[in-house]
Amino acid sequence: MASGSYWSGEVLPLVAMITVEFTNVGLNTIFKAASLKGMSYHVFIVYSYAVATLVLLPLALLSTRNKKKLPAFTFPLFCRILGLGVVGVAAQVLAFAGIDYSSPTLASAIGNLTPAFTFILAVFIGMEKLNLRNSISQAKLCGTLLSIAGALTVVLYKGPIVLSTTSRFSLHQLLQKNWIIGGTLLATEYLLLAIWYIIQTKIIQLYPSEPLVVLLYNVCAMVLSIPVSLYGEPDLSAWKLRADVGLAAIVYSGCFGSVFSTVVHTWGLRIKGPVYISVFRPLSIIIAASMGFFFLGDNLYLGSVIGAAIISVGFYSVMWGKAKELREDEGKNGLSATLPTHKTPLLGDAQNSSPEGDSLNTQAI
Repeated sequence: MASGSYWSGEVLPLVAMITVEFTNVGLNTIFKAASLKGMSYHVFIVYSYAVATLVLLPLALLSTRNKKKLPAFTFPLFCRILGLGVVGVAAQVLAFAGIDYSSPTLASAIGNLTPAFTFILAVFIGMEKLNLRNSISQAKLCGTLLSIAGALTVVLYKGPIVLSTTSRFSLHQLLQKNWIIGGTLLATEYLLLAIWYIIQTKIIQLYPSEPLVVLLYNVCAMVLSIPVSLYGEPDLSAWKLRADVGLAAIVYSGCFGSVFSTVVHTWGLRIKGPVYISVFRPLSIIIAASMGFFFLGDNLYLGSVIGAAIISVGFYSVMWGKAKELREDEGKNGLSATLPTHKTPLLGDAQNSSPEGDSLNTQAI
């Protein structure tokens, strides 16, 4: 009994989170391979949303059938989901354009900016509290600044090659575009992703049916992305699907990039919480560097290594502050329930945690 509990409570979540990081980096890698073969990221985005919608449709229907009581689906709620679609499409366009200009390794390195951006936005809108005299706030603020500094290092300093590929990949190196432009696009994408998280959190609080919300989001995003993508890629011949790496990338993105990662992270959020899920984020840098080196012929540059290390330190500083904040809040709630009322003011020094802010580190769809 105990071994079964350990397996389901510790081993299974660990394996699941590592698997999701592999699938997410795999998406960036297979898209890069498809783009090198001529796949337009505008075409890729529309078809990926279409595949995700088809896969999510039966899941959403089953979910709504099992849930007996759901709040009324109102027009303001639909407008929020539509807004989520606008932000999501913009983020997707910037993401794949950034990868097209740079590499999956750079995307994974800069991806650790998401918690920092989310924290900054949450402070501005009041979902997080910032007290510069408190060690928890200091850790989160320092971690945020370190993450931004690390991202700037990755983008602005390429540095010498640490690991070089063989000469057969020289054509790929000639196709490599501007590193700074790609990094800027990716950083902007992760800022939009932080906004996406906050909007998503509000929507799920209003309508707690994740599969249905995700399905409606994908429908809105698909409809919104069609005119944008047609404007960006007017050549209709580029929209013809062929049985090559481009088609594989589209199916992979729809099934794993959207559905699988979302389901696993929702499950992990329920049983382990956002801090546990976020801890695995820096692992993507190692995975992306390995995949890019072996499968795409990407060189590994010193700037990426140094920047990724700085971002990881900043990331874990933010996560340490968040974890300590949660422990203090749990301790306060526990003591408040057991101590006499006249003693509870002694706990006032513990910083309160925002339930909404705790859920912000979920993964994007």
